[in-house]
Amino acid sequence: MNAADSNITHLLRDDGSPSGVFIERVELDRSKFLGGSDSAAVMGLSPWATPVELWQQKTGRKPRVEPDAAAKARYARGHALEPFIRDMVIAKLRDEMGCEVELIACNARYRDPEHPFLSCEIDFELRITGTVLIGDDLVHFQDEHINADAKSVSGFARKKWGEVDTEDVPIEYAAQFMFGLMLTGRRYCLVAALRSFDDVDIFWTVRDDETIAAMRPKLVSFWVDHVLADVPPDPMVFDDIKALFPLDNGQAVEANERIAGMVERLRGVKSQLKSLESTEESLTFEIGLFISPNAVLTYQGQVIATWKAQSSRGIDEKALKAERPEVAAEFTKTSTFRVLRLPKGSTR
Repeated sequence: MNAADSNITHLLRDDGSPSGVFIERVELDRSKFLGGSDSAAVMGLSPWATPVELWQQKTGRKPRVEPDAAAKARYARGHALEPFIRDMVIAKLRDEMGCEVELIACNARYRDPEHPFLSCEIDFELRITGTVLIGDDLVHFQDEHINADAKSVSGFARKKWGEVDTEDVPIEYAAQFMFGLMLTGRRYCLVAALRSFDDVDIFWTVRDDETIAAMRPKLVSFWVDHVLADVPPDPMVFDDIKALFPLDNGQAVEANERIAGMVERLRGVKSQLKSLESTEESLTFEIGLFISPNAVLTYQGQVIATWKAQSSRGIDEKALKAERPEVAAEFTKTSTFRVLRLPKGSTR
């Protein structure tokens, strides 16, 4: 254990068996462990990072992207709302659903006793007695200790959540919650989703031992065979390949029939896209000409297109270089990139 792991208390699961390790909330170096959100990336389910990108972060090749001011504000609001969401869901469980609820802990951190590099923080933990609906099943809790997570859901993110009182949560969150159930040994994770300030929606993740049995070796392998061994995982998307091979070696490689066929298919796709782009440009011109100088196009009383003036702000690079060349030079950086090109006339 390192210095950041001081003040440790070992916990037991509800059945008395050894559980993870509870650690008081501290600022931890995320390059030293795999957390709940990391588990989704390892499984290839994260919208924020591929396995290759996560490997780059954990090995120090690519620093974690610092959120912009707007994102930081959202995170801060989400963190500030956690106690509010927690209190709302406890009140809902007690007053509307007739359950007995006790708040056990907040922001406890657990480590896997066998693989301490697997670690997660649970937003809050409840002890619950009562009956709740999860999907089509009535589940009876009797003094049961459960994980709980608070989420503030807004904007387009709402579309990724399904019916309340079900397990229909975004897949990346489901992986995170299952990871927490794996480390705590519990059966249920309650998800309190704040979608308005009038009410909080309840979702669930139910422990699935088959899923955990599939996740666990992949997580261990990612850490041992890739992070510790300093070997990248297999790329999943083209950006992964570009990240792993930013520079070429100047050599040629002979294609096999399969790859040569893919090149021809790609050539055909690019040709179709070019034709579609030309059609798009032509249609846009005709429609724009018809609308001008108006802002809205209607058909049978319904709005079918708009063309409204809007403004944006940006730096005039040409003027900056002319007026303040030293500033422009200071903030100009050179980047190296590779482009996959298909030479004309090189068909099979």
